Amino acid sequence: MANKTKSRAGATKGETSTTPPALPAGSDTPTHYAEPQGHGGETHQSTDDTARTLTTQQGVPVSDNQNSLRAGERGPTLLEDFILREKIFHFDHERIPERVVHARGYGAHGVFELTDSLADFTQADVLSTVGQQTEVFVRFSTVAGNKGSMDLARDVRGFAVKFYTKQGNWDIVGNNIPVFFIQDPIKFPDLVHAVKQEPDRAFPQAQSAHDNYWDFASLSPEAWHMVMWQMSDRTIPRSFRTMEGFGVHSFRLVNAEGRSTFVKFHWKPRQGLQSVLWNEAVKINGADPDFHRRDLWTAIEGGDFPQWDLGVQLFDQETADRLPFDHLDSTKLIPEEEVPVRIVGTLTLNRNVDNFFANTEQVAFCTQNVVPGIDFSDDPLLHGRNFSYLDTQLKRLGGPNFTHMPVNAPRCPVMNFQQDGHMAMRNPKGRANYEPNSWGPDGGPRENPTIGYRSFPAEVQGTKQRIRAETFADHYSQARQFFVSQQPIEQKHIGDALVFELSKVERVDIRARAVSHLRLIDEGLAATVADGLGLDLPEPAKAAKPTLDLPPSAKLSILSNGPKDFKGRKMGILLTDGSSADLFAALTKALEAEGGLWEVVAPKIGGVTLDDGTKVAAKQKIDGGPSVLYDAVAVLPSETGVAMLAKDATAKDFVADAFAHCKFIGHNDAANALFDAAGVTERDEGFVGLAKAKDAKTFVGQCRALRLWSRELNVDLDAASLHS
Repeated sequence: MANKTKSRAGATKGETSTTPPALPAGSDTPTHYAEPQGHGGETHQSTDDTARTLTTQQGVPVSDNQNSLRAGERGPTLLEDFILREKIFHFDHERIPERVVHARGYGAHGVFELTDSLADFTQADVLSTVGQQTEVFVRFSTVAGNKGSMDLARDVRGFAVKFYTKQGNWDIVGNNIPVFFIQDPIKFPDLVHAVKQEPDRAFPQAQSAHDNYWDFASLSPEAWHMVMWQMSDRTIPRSFRTMEGFGVHSFRLVNAEGRSTFVKFHWKPRQGLQSVLWNEAVKINGADPDFHRRDLWTAIEGGDFPQWDLGVQLFDQETADRLPFDHLDSTKLIPEEEVPVRIVGTLTLNRNVDNFFANTEQVAFCTQNVVPGIDFSDDPLLHGRNFSYLDTQLKRLGGPNFTHMPVNAPRCPVMNFQQDGHMAMRNPKGRANYEPNSWGPDGGPRENPTIGYRSFPAEVQGTKQRIRAETFADHYSQARQFFVSQQPIEQKHIGDALVFELSKVERVDIRARAVSHLRLIDEGLAATVADGLGLDLPEPAKAAKPTLDLPPSAKLSILSNGPKDFKGRKMGILLTDGSSADLFAALTKALEAEGGLWEVVAPKIGGVTLDDGTKVAAKQKIDGGPSVLYDAVAVLPSETGVAMLAKDATAKDFVADAFAHCKFIGHNDAANALFDAAGVTERDEGFVGLAKAKDAKTFVGQCRALRLWSRELNVDLDAASLHS
């Protein structure tokens, strides 16, 4: 029997005898969770020791590593901030050649059609002419994982769209979450360093469940709204096709008269929102690490083109001033109940790439890519991204001519005097390569005051200073709003995720500090997580501003915005030799009428012979086609076949996992022997008997609900609190 050892906290450690690593001498182990904070509630850790002073690459001491230089508290970020530029410049050049973040991505071609004109608000042609179709390229991605990581990591997803408009390329470089972890771009390298694999050991990869990430998050109050989204089911989506997309920042629309209107961009999936369970995600990564890629490719190849509606939240300065938060703060969203989303167009992905490297890998998105009529707000994080993305492309793609690559090239004329450099595929023709010049019509292009891009002349005033605006200081109100907007089972999943992630953190003080923030979001959640970790409930974190009780917003819940049908979803049908041909035919017919997909899973990849002698090929052998790959399952063995399946571990896993993951299970009478062998002895309303052909349509209709969430109350030990 293995010896059991004691951890530092004194609890029995459930693993083979190991010694926990000792804390390094002088480690910070705060017990009061009240680090010094600035005007915006950001954490400042300072020193008087010259030998420990943070410096630039040139050795210049840094006075403030939390805030970039801006004009006034809420003014624009200044280009002269050499500390910000050097820090992000170095960060952008850390990897060769894959992206530092968003390395694992997948893309497709498509078209955007405008259905509602915004000509009153913007000069942008792409948003003005109803019926106009604009070519697009879309890239989805995970953020933290490397290029070779898996699709179902718990992670934010990138959702970047490049519009090839008549006025030039316009990029919405967004995510599937409407807020971000940080408020100031000077913290972006720190955030990514913290969430990436730890530098001394190069693991864990594509995971935030480790000390460095939670150390950073627990010392960064501004991160906790995003942490709540990250710990929700939003970060384990069922498919790229079932994610929302958000432009995150406030932008400006500027019309022909020069009037500005703030705007936030939203992508609403017509397929509805859908995610998977964490246990399911873990198993999908083992069964098919390319699950999301395969799903998107297969849908487009099969003609089931994914679609999203483009929505905009339009608001003026007066509305912005009335909001209980600062819209320039990227850790905040504007609830749709406050400013409704207006649908203005539809994005359709209709063509897969013909070469992954040439398209998906070489596509270069830049937040600064806007067209006349679209401008920037003074969001400091947006300003930092405008610098960072262009610099990143120079490093990744070898030089300044990455716009010459077909996937990045505008579809409108390009005329300027830029020349030479790596991979130049076009150069100015003729004698003049400068401007102004006196060569007349042969002198090349000229600036155009009429249609040329003009920045909105926003008034700027204030002293140059490194400071976080006090309007950015409320870090917990919207985190609480997000949590209370979830359905009970979704709230449970957030608690489960926090317990799982923090259980991987070795330092108990970091776990406790994280829980101290939860007390400012929801006391019940904090208690649940503390109990799951075996912690005494710590004192609440220090809040720069009191937490407000904002009303719930139904749009923040996945389950409240799920699909209305089974269209585009997939059913796994487990067959054996001798399975009913009539029942199989009726089920596949009902699925196809619904627009659903199906795959046969069988003991052998060669398939089965049905009771009428029909041979049916298998898409998956039972060992390689677990139920986690499907949205629902049907178990239709013959009496002879089920006796064989009942002895097979993977067949028993197939039904046990489907049950544990709250899926609807269609079955014939013979399947009961397999359920019993797998220990699935309780048959709830999620089990649908398929005795006759007409039962198939009823079963498919029931599958529209996707999950029987009430089952989780009975199969998960952590669900006990929801019984009340």
